[in-house]
Amino acid sequence: MSVIDEAGLFAAASAVRERAHAPYSRFLVGAAIEDEEGRLHIGCNVENAAFPLGSCAEAGAIAAMIAAGGGRIRHILVVGGREELEVCAPCGGCRQRIAEFADAGTTILLADGKGPARRFSMAELLPYGFSLEP
Repeated sequence: MSVIDEAGLFAAASAVRERAHAPYSRFLVGAAIEDEEGRLHIGCNVENAAFPLGSCAEAGAIAAMIAAGGGRIRHILVVGGREELEVCAPCGGCRQRIAEFADAGTTILLADGKGPARRFSMAELLPYGFSLEP
């Protein structure tokens, strides 16, 4: 059972997006995760002059979840954009990162300025994803 609703995930991802460090692309991204215990974890993108050594918002939120003792993503919401919020899909690397901590019930939400706009299962977001499990 979810503890954090979609509006709460959207608010958290939108707020942390404002703290992103993106002086090169000016494309700010925020991510909010609800873990298996109903705890909230957030992350924002952090660019680096030595491109591509920056980090994605999703990676930051996953790292925060692991650091706090979480292990599974129940829901993740991603929002991004320069001035206006737009639907922003995770990059390929982040799709794999999410898959490492997702299961069949994980919901991936992509938001625009009005809130969650697109909803995906892990299989829809990363068909034929790589796994070490047989």
